[in-house]
Amino acid sequence: MVEKLKPANAALKYEVTQADLPLHCPMPGQSQWNSHPRVYLPVEDSGEVLCPYCGALYILKPTEQ
Repeated sequence: MVEKLKPANAALKYEVTQADLPLHCPMPGQSQWNSHPRVYLPVEDSGEVLCPYCGALYILKPTEQ
């Protein structure tokens, strides 16, 4: 069975969790052939970060206790 990949950089805003760390854009499960090079993003520093290539905003959701 072939896994269907989501288009990379299709959204302008992504909510991510601790499970997504270390965060990189494009994220796993997104096709990369038509996107930019993988770049690691330090979202844990401030809770949100912009990708310098595509401008996507990544927001780190707080951990549930």
